[in-house]
Amino acid sequence: MSKTVAAEGADMLPLDQILAGDCIEVMQALPAASVDLIFADPPYNLQLRGDLHRPDSSRVDAVDDAWDQFDSLAAYDQFTRAWLAAARRLLKPAGAIWVIGSYHNIYRVGASLQDLGFWLLNDVVWRKSNPMPNFRGKRLTNAHETLIWASKSEGARYTFNYEALKALNEGLQMRSDWVLPICSGHERLKDAAGDKAHPTQKPEALLHRVLVGTTNPGDVVLDPFFGTGTTGAVAKQLGRRYIGIEREASYREVALKRLGQVRPLEALALETTASKRAAPRVAFGSLVERGLLRPGEVLVGPRGQAAKVRVDGSLVSAEHRGSIHQVGAALENAPSCNGWTYWQFKRDGKLVPIDVLRQQVRAEMEQ
Repeated sequence: MSKTVAAEGADMLPLDQILAGDCIEVMQALPAASVDLIFADPPYNLQLRGDLHRPDSSRVDAVDDAWDQFDSLAAYDQFTRAWLAAARRLLKPAGAIWVIGSYHNIYRVGASLQDLGFWLLNDVVWRKSNPMPNFRGKRLTNAHETLIWASKSEGARYTFNYEALKALNEGLQMRSDWVLPICSGHERLKDAAGDKAHPTQKPEALLHRVLVGTTNPGDVVLDPFFGTGTTGAVAKQLGRRYIGIEREASYREVALKRLGQVRPLEALALETTASKRAAPRVAFGSLVERGLLRPGEVLVGPRGQAAKVRVDGSLVSAEHRGSIHQVGAALENAPSCNGWTYWQFKRDGKLVPIDVLRQQVRAEMEQ
């Protein structure tokens, strides 16, 4: 059930709830540095002029709600700076924010983010595979929206599950252009009259990608413009905690019903491909200590270069001495080298990457 922040108490984080009221006032009453991620879908300030009709004269159900109307660009900028400042206060030092918008507002949002001290990480183009056509034929079909991903400050250690997003993308590095359909069909929520419950409901696929890529199970995700609860529904399913803020009672009612039907995934299903950076560090010398490689054993480079292993885990070639990385870089006349992928050793007449031994040690460490 929806509750006011006052009912919760200023010292208690209202997890997995929808808070009623103005998002700026509500955020200002929540504890500082308490949220891991914010996903915000603010008013776009579309500045519509009159009704829009299809070629068959039927009226387009466009965004003409009072919450998307501002007296001027200056008024919209003031609103944007206010809610972003309140949001930044709530983020933990390693927290981050996603904001989605259209060409009407996203550039002004981006400037405000930078002015307030956020550090821009990426802008993502969500290319809609089934966009609404441009009925008047006076402009290009508006087939995308833009998301800005930013950390709380420069140098912050934000969450980025690189390998998980790579796995989502069939083993390829995730790009900043995402092709996803708009919310339609059974996913599009309807009100009692059979109309759209919310004009800008986002697809769950979009939130799935954001949350899998930039949060971990148990993280707290806040959505200050909760609407019909897409962020909360995906967060609940993925084992994240959510806080929603929504001032419109009709949207809160739809969101509450929706969230009540969501069942969290089991723990095993929530596991994602681990980041290589998060894996335990293994020193090359530990392979020598464990007897996986012997002092005096010869390692071979990609072009047949040879170097011998020494008792302290360093290498020596005909002209160079140093770590697996230093000797590899020297042989390649390069500024750096990943020795783990550069060197191989012989076993049963076959060349095997030394990284195989590192993975063996990591597996033992994690048992």
